[in-house]
Amino acid sequence: MKTKGLFALLVFALLSVSSFAQEKNKRFGFELSSGASMPTSKPGEVKLNIGYGFEGVLDYRFMPHAGIYVGWGWNSFGAESSFVGSDVCFEETGYIFGLQFKHPIGTKPLSLFLRAGGLYNHIEIENNTGDIVGDTGHGFGFQIASGIDYSFGKNWSITPGLKFNHLNKGVVVEGVTTNLIHNYIALRIGILKKF
Repeated sequence: MKTKGLFALLVFALLSVSSFAQEKNKRFGFELSSGASMPTSKPGEVKLNIGYGFEGVLDYRFMPHAGIYVGWGWNSFGAESSFVGSDVCFEETGYIFGLQFKHPIGTKPLSLFLRAGGLYNHIEIENNTGDIVGDTGHGFGFQIASGIDYSFGKNWSITPGLKFNHLNKGVVVEGVTTNLIHNYIALRIGILKKF
């Protein structure tokens, strides 16, 4: 009796793996994207210049149009003057995670995607010689994003889109705490490989 039960369980597992492997649409994707980042706030009353950044994102589709994603990102913004001196750089780095919805548009090789999730990032402030003069430490924020997935080859896509990031952290510089509310819109163009 045990042998029949184990055999049935093994056959069921093999059929499940086989159907998963033969699925037409791949469940995983890895995306690299880069582009301009435009500040929409003044963290610590500092006027930031338009910056740039990049992200690497791994996603997993667990339903036909829904999935989860995780990744890492880096964004850099310069400033002529700030509370720590002139000609400084604000660098935000950290992790992203959340839910993704992707739906085809008609019969074309085009899909619309929406993402909503969290950030676990920190902001480092570097002076004009490249020394770190302030670090907020990691903390939670949020990200929302939207864009288009255009398939151009077998399991390859180009992914232009917009992202909005929000992070609110304090930084201590020479014993003085400054609150940094950092909001920005990122214009990204990425390459996605599905597997």
